[in-house]
Amino acid sequence: MTRTSTGHVVALDVGGTVLKGAVVAPGGRVVRELRRPTDRDRGPAAVVDTVLDVLDELVALTRSTTGAPPFGAGLVVPGRVDDRRGVAQFSANIGWTDVPLVELAEQRLGLPVGFGHDVRAGGLAELVLGAARGVADCLFLAVGTGIAAAVVVDGRPYAGAHGLAGEIGHLRVRPDGPTCGCGARGCLESVASASALASAYARAGTPEDPGSAAEVIGRAAAGEPLATRLVTGVVDALADAVTAYVTLLDPEVVVLGGGLARADESLLLHPLRDAVAARLTFQALPGFRTGELGDTAGCLGAALLAWQRVGVPLSAAADARDPAAGPHDADGAQVAVEDDEVGPATGLQGPDVS
Repeated sequence: MTRTSTGHVVALDVGGTVLKGAVVAPGGRVVRELRRPTDRDRGPAAVVDTVLDVLDELVALTRSTTGAPPFGAGLVVPGRVDDRRGVAQFSANIGWTDVPLVELAEQRLGLPVGFGHDVRAGGLAELVLGAARGVADCLFLAVGTGIAAAVVVDGRPYAGAHGLAGEIGHLRVRPDGPTCGCGARGCLESVASASALASAYARAGTPEDPGSAAEVIGRAAAGEPLATRLVTGVVDALADAVTAYVTLLDPEVVVLGGGLARADESLLLHPLRDAVAARLTFQALPGFRTGELGDTAGCLGAALLAWQRVGVPLSAAADARDPAAGPHDADGAQVAVEDDEVGPATGLQGPDVS
């Protein structure tokens, strides 16, 4: 059954260090929000208990705020996800394997629960509520502590045959590069993530260890040669990966999200667009935009999955979105449309992709 109206839902984005929860009204308006530590050091079973407890807390918050229960709940998690069965198959950072989260959450809450992958949910949110509104084919590239992507084809995030589509962070771009957490050498994530940038700066033997990618970005903005060289290396690696994506899937738009997307566009977005343009021959250059939703993208994506779960079309869920808050292209002009946690080594929020 398709509903023609909607109401508040609760949404939870599970990260390796932080759980980000919200009570969300139609149009993606966050009414109340909360954050709780994941406490993964207590073990995967304890994290499951914490997730269920926070969902309970969000339901109570909805009742106290709106005077009514939520329509449903949305839950998004990192790692390998079977969204059809509602199972969190694997997460290296959290440590769980084959956890039937939807079944557990629905039993606990007595509500329908939408479920999915955190970065794909972030891409869905940018598609429906943010920088990619009105776009049918796009790449949502989340660059933070890790690197992952949401592949959007014909207006829908694409999960692939095994739920692994979008693992662009493990595209091999530097064969002689450092060993990645996945075991391969030279993966994009190992050379272009926020954590990789901070580590590269520290390895350079600088007298002051900046401790975060944000500080490296700041020093590049100030013209420091080492920081500038390293940021240029990040852009080049990202451009190699994006060029491969453009060649294979011909997106209309690339949306840059995650912690590094908060860098000045003259340091990352504009150079990335120019570097991709220089690599293309016959391919069409997509538009490049900074994500509008920041670190709320995953949570808002979870809200959209909740509305989908109860039969609300995404167009109805998005109807209340302020149309003036439209996407902007890489030159800062508004574009006409038709419709992480905090990484301890980076200081930038971004996806937890394992």
